Order: sequence, then C-alpha cells, then structure tokens
Amino acid sequence: MALRVGIGLPQLKHFDPRTAVTRAARAAEEIGYDSVWVFERFLRPQDQGGPHGLYQMPDVPWPVRYGGVLDPLVALTLAAAVTERVELGTCVLIAPLHVPARLARSLASLDAVSGGRLVAGLGAGWSIDEFAALAPRPVTERGAALDEFLDVAAAIWGPDPVAYRNDRWSVAPAEVGPKPARRIPVYMGGFADAALRRIARRGDGWLPTGLPPAAAGATLARIRAMAADAGRDPSTVSCTFQVGLDGTLDPVPGADRRPYTGSIEQIVEDIAALETAGVDHVFLTVSNVVTDLDAYVDTAAAFHAALEAAGLTTPPAAR
Repeated sequence: MALRVGIGLPQLKHFDPRTAVTRAARAAEEIGYDSVWVFERFLRPQDQGGPHGLYQMPDVPWPVRYGGVLDPLVALTLAAAVTERVELGTCVLIAPLHVPARLARSLASLDAVSGGRLVAGLGAGWSIDEFAALAPRPVTERGAALDEFLDVAAAIWGPDPVAYRNDRWSVAPAEVGPKPARRIPVYMGGFADAALRRIARRGDGWLPTGLPPAAAGATLARIRAMAADAGRDPSTVSCTFQVGLDGTLDPVPGADRRPYTGSIEQIVEDIAALETAGVDHVFLTVSNVVTDLDAYVDTAAAFHAALEAAGLTTPPAAR
C-alpha cells in the first residue's frame, strides 16, 4: 500500500486569507494529495524572554511565521467547502486552550459538513502566553486538560442523550448535535512518556515532527508496545509525520545534512526512510518555504511528482 501524503494549508499572514486556503485545497486535491492540514497558534508574544521563549525554552525566539496565523477551524471549513476527497487534519489543535464541549461540538460539526473527513490531531500545548489568554485551566494542568477534553468529546460525539459531569463541567442529559459522520480519528503529538502513554491508551495515532527516521520508527514501536500492554491491537496505532520544511529547497551537500532539509529529491529520500521506519502518512509544510500562492502550488506539484517518481505515492488517475 502506498504511503499517504498530505500538505499543510497556507495559514501564514503573508497569504491572502480570502483566497489562499480555498485555492490551495483545490490544488492539493487535483494534484493528488490525500490530506490537507492546519495548525493552531493564537499569538506570538513580543516578550520572548525567560519562559516566554519557544517551547518555554529561555530566550529562544518564536518563528516569525507564528504571528497572525489563520484560525485552524476556519481554514479547514473553507477547505471542506471546496473539496470532496481529501482528509482534513489538525496538527495540532491545542485542546486545553478551549472549552471542551464547545470544541468537541465544533469538530463534530466540521466532520458532519465534510462527510466524515476530519482527523482530530491534538496537543497539550506549551505557551504560557496562550494559556494565560485563553485556557480554562493553567498550563501546569495541560495534560489533565487534554484527558478531560477526550472524555468530554467521547460524550458529545456519542449517542444522545449526552450526559457528562466532573468537578468543572457538566452536561445534563440532552440532545447535542450534529453528530460526526463517522467516528473521528484522534491523533496526538508529544514525545514525553506521559504523552506516549496517552496515545497508546486512547489515540488512533501519533503526530511527530523533527525526529530522524530511525528515531521516529523506534518511538512508534515503543508506542505500539505500550498499546499492546494496554490490551489494544498495536497495528491500530498509526503515525502521521509532519515533514517540517524550513529555509530553502536548495541542495545541501555532505553526509551531515539534517533530515528534511535540502532539495526536494533529498527530502523525498528522507520520506522514503520514514516509510521504511513504519510511518504510514506524512504531510509537508510547504507554506514555510514559499512567499506566494503560485509558488506554493508549483512546489506542491513538484513534491508530489517526486514522490510518484520514487514510488512512494500514485498519481490521481491511478487511484
């Protein structure tokens, strides 16, 4: 079975929000991509000192592209309206930043209007600034908040009457709809032991990025072993890898090239190694390396053609 391949939608502020997402989504489907993906960033703080740095690392600056990111569910709704086949994924939606029942209903609605194409990729988050601005619970409780969302979503997405109660939220027996068109697959990011255990117990898949192929394969094997220990069929735990592009697509010489850098052909070699390591779905953040929508579409087409030439995916006509 061919590797499944997706592409990140252009949510960054240098794209025109009136037209970029819809044109990109249509192009992705026409080129032959299997999925389109969005991510969530509410803000980019001006003070990035101390724990306000990237991933709470002291004084590590946030990427400039994190300022002015288009809302992920708005972007996916636009994409759903102009496509018929591609899956619609979030990588990641920061569940603890949201009121659980409201987010669960929004995701159910999006799955319903798209005909069952949503993949809910979730993360616990890390930005103390985003938590201060939005979250019902503090950043120190983000793991518990993600678990809470999974519990609430299971109730909201399940049959009516919906009933849920904990020490923070309650839904008295009620009709809550619309329901998802299918059981929404839930993928989660993370590398810490607690995150991996959560995926093994409760997730349909893992959403890594940045790891070399061998490390990704080893961690995926570990998650699947944890799933087996929890009484699950380990083969039901999938992996969608975000190939995070950055800089340029110029060739990088030498054996010490970092994975997922260099030319399109070099990055395709890395993707082949991911498939060998057990990854079954990848997506490319093309909008990180282009400055306009024409270049986005051209680069998306070039990547897909290179993946076809490498035997990693098939052209649309062959499906």
